[in-house]
Formats: sequence, C-alpha cells, structure tokens
Amino acid sequence: MNLLECATGTLAPYVPSEERPWNRERVQHLYRRMGFGIAAKNIAAALEESPTALVNRMIDEAINLPLPEAPYWANYTRSDYEGNEDYIEQSNAWIMQWGRDMFQHGFREKLALFWHNHFVTELDAYVCPSWQYAYHKLLQEYALGDFKTFLIEMGKTPAMLVYLNGVQNTRLEPNENYARELFELFTLGRDNGYTQQDIEETARALTGWNDLEEVCAPVFFRPFTHDSGEKTILGRTGNWNYMDVHTILFEERADEIAELICTKFYKQFVAPQVEESILVGMKETFKTNNFNIAPVLRQLFQSEHFFDAANIGVVIKSPIEHMLMIATEWGVEELSDEFVRFIFYTSSVLGQRIFNPVDVAGWQGDRTWIDSSKLPARWQHAEGILGAVYQQQPELLLGIALSLVGNSNDPYAVSRAIVDYLIPNGFQNEDTYERAAIVFKSEIPENYYEDGSWNLYWEEAPTQVGLLIRYLIRQPDFQLA
Repeated sequence: MNLLECATGTLAPYVPSEERPWNRERVQHLYRRMGFGIAAKNIAAALEESPTALVNRMIDEAINLPLPEAPYWANYTRSDYEGNEDYIEQSNAWIMQWGRDMFQHGFREKLALFWHNHFVTELDAYVCPSWQYAYHKLLQEYALGDFKTFLIEMGKTPAMLVYLNGVQNTRLEPNENYARELFELFTLGRDNGYTQQDIEETARALTGWNDLEEVCAPVFFRPFTHDSGEKTILGRTGNWNYMDVHTILFEERADEIAELICTKFYKQFVAPQVEESILVGMKETFKTNNFNIAPVLRQLFQSEHFFDAANIGVVIKSPIEHMLMIATEWGVEELSDEFVRFIFYTSSVLGQRIFNPVDVAGWQGDRTWIDSSKLPARWQHAEGILGAVYQQQPELLLGIALSLVGNSNDPYAVSRAIVDYLIPNGFQNEDTYERAAIVFKSEIPENYYEDGSWNLYWEEAPTQVGLLIRYLIRQPDFQLA
C-alpha cells in the first residue's frame, strides 16, 4: 500500500467486504488505536465478533469499568504528614497504579491519557498527592462522559486551580491565566472566536475559588472574593459567575468547541492529517448528543473511514504507547512493579513524563516523538525489554509465532507472519521480507529447512524469534501504530 494514499470511506459503519476484509490487520489497528495493542493469541477471538459489536463492547466496558479504589491518602492535607509520610512515595505509587490500569484496561486509560494531555496540569507545580489523585480521578471518570460537565469539574479541581493560578484569581486582583487557557486550549483554539476583553471579563466571572484552608486540602468557593459586577463575555452582558461562563461558551461557541475537540480526537485516533468531511460529521454528532463524548467516538471507531487501509500505521506511538504495546504484543500477561517503573522511566527519558507534560499546551505528539537522539533511545530501551523477556520468559517469544502460524516448519512463513504482526502494513517489498527471513533463520544449517525437519519446537526457536524482533525494532515502521 502507498502510505501517501488518501483515506476514503465515510462515517457509515464499516461492513467487511472482499476489498476491505475483517482480518488480523484491522483487529490490530483497532486495538492499537483504542488501547495498547492486542496479544497474538487473542486475535482469533476478536475476529469472531463483528467490527461494530467489538467496538460497542470495548466502549461499553470502558464506560462501566469501576474507578480504582481510592488510596488511603486520597484526602490527606499537609498536617496529615507530620514527618511520617512521604508524599513523593505516595505520588509514585499512584503513577504505578495508573501504569497497571493502562495495561489492564486499555481504552479507558488511553482516553484518560488523551485528556491528561488536553486538560494539562503539572505535578511539579502543585505537588500534593491528594490533588494528583483528584485530578486523575476526573480524567478516568469523565473519559467517555459529558464534556461540558468534565470541563466544569476540571476547572474547580485543586490541581488546575493551583497550576493555572485560579486560587489567586480574586475580585481585587484578577488573574487571567485559567480564563485564557479555557478559551485557547480547552474549548475554542488559539485566537478563535474570542478577544482579550473576553479573557479579562471571563477571569472576573471565574473569581472566588480561593478558599484553601490548608495545602493539599480541597479548594472551595469564597463569595467575598468573587466579582459580582456586570461583565460582557462573548457578546452577552450580565452578572456572570463560574457556571454562567460555561453556559455562555456552549451556547455561543458550540461549533468552535466541537471543531477543536473532534479535531483532537481525529489526530489522536485516526491520522495526523484531518479529513474535513469526516470532521463535519463528527462535529454534528458531538453537538447533537449535547457534547457527550461516547457517541462521537462510537461513531468514529465503527466507521468505514477509520478502518480504511490508508489509516493503518500512520500514527507515531508516544513513548508510553510504544512501551505498553511492546509488553502487550510480546505476550506479557502481568506487569511487574519493575516493568512499570521501567516503562515510565523510559517514557520520561523519551520526552513523556507522566503527570508532567512539557507545558500547558501538552505534548505535541506525532513527529516530535522522533528525533536523532530519541529514536536510538527507543531502540535501546525496546532491546532492553527484549533481553529481559528472553532471559526470563523465552516462551513468550515463541508464543507469538505459535499463535500466528502454529507449529510451522516454513521459516519464511513464520518470519513473514511475525513481521506482519509487529509492523503495521508489513513491509512494502519482498526484498525486505527476505532479509527478515535471513535474520530469523540465523545460523541453523540450510539443510534442516530444506528437508523439513526444523520447526518451532526446536530448542533454538525462541532465540530465532528474539533475533527477528531485535531486527524489527530498528525498522522505521516499528515506531508506528
């Protein structure tokens, strides 16, 4: 397939056909975009479901998934520590919890990560584990919920109030930080349908969230510090308050809000270059459903456009996606604490430090994940995982091949199946497949392949799979999902 080919199809549900079959490639595409990959042994079961049924099940499971149990320190304030508790240890423990959740509950946590990069806060700025937990809980709770309520609740959470200076925003000394990002980053987009005066007036309307009795405690509304005077916001004048701001936003700028959020959905889950005709339909669905998130994503993931071959393997994996897909697709069934720590350490090295995006605009993604220093680092860390898996659980590597082709004695069929499983769209020419087969065949004499005596139960087979995966790690397309 020509990767420059334009995607076709509409938002109509994808119906498998001879030209567009429901196959392993499309199952993997779905799981890589809606989560962090699928193990080879689980693909056959996924193919038993229709694409529409599978998407609906994955979304319904995410909606009904209980939130993680609150940690014992969820409501700790500064006075609860008294020198006997380590807030850094607590914060790190919750990061570990999220890593395990990502691995076990792909879609909801993929969305929570998406929203973390939309409603950006930085743990380094607010520090408190209780605030970190409250912020993260919102990301999970509203991942597929009502975007308007999500926005309202996010603006009141202490992590956001501290990070964007809402706690300093009073009638005597208005602070415009949150008002500016509310328009620019969270709802409308830069310089899109608002003015500096709108920012200033909105900041006045948002005043009052200053009642913080103690560090790490909840922040409450304080009427005394709220500006109750008349304001004009997006052309409407009144004694507006916090809730009024959001009502005005969604009534006066519904198109702009739908445009920004649906564009971000498309770039995250489909392709870096947005197809405008698809965006139009997504926006209409978002607005028609009163800005509920689930219907627009349900429509998108079920669509023939999403499953078009030109949209497969065109998104560069973020560091966290990269590491978690490795674990999933190599057959790891449970992440050890050591593995989770390695994932987040590696992601940080590669530019994605969880709970600490680079700035208020978040990680920009796509090609920013790859440069002359990050790409070799991605290879090295992936090879580090490969070495650990080979030493500790070589049967996992063999399991990939057995799940794909059974106990084949054809090295070309085995190597090709592994390539097609780990490389989206496979290789584009037969010479590259041939080189992969040579790597896979390793040092085993050719006569054992020729007479059919070699098969995947040979003692050397896990080593052969490992050598091939090491070769694939350094292929450009391995970085894609």
